[in-house]
Amino acid sequence: MPYRNHRWFTPSAQPEAEILEVYRTTDQFYQEANYREAHDRHCEWYRSCALQHQQELQKMRGDINLFKWFCRR
Repeated sequence: MPYRNHRWFTPSAQPEAEILEVYRTTDQFYQEANYREAHDRHCEWYRSCALQHQQELQKMRGDINLFKWFCRR
């Protein structure tokens, strides 16, 4: 018989604990990736908001201060 010396391998089932560990690690990776992406979006929003406020402040500094007129001493 030609198959006499041939070994047959059956795939061994992974233990459930190992499967759950892989799932947990994958889930943690995606949570971390989502957290970092949300943090980057927040930082970009904060930068643009701060820049806008700085521009508005410079504009306000050039305006006439009406409150100073009413509080003359």
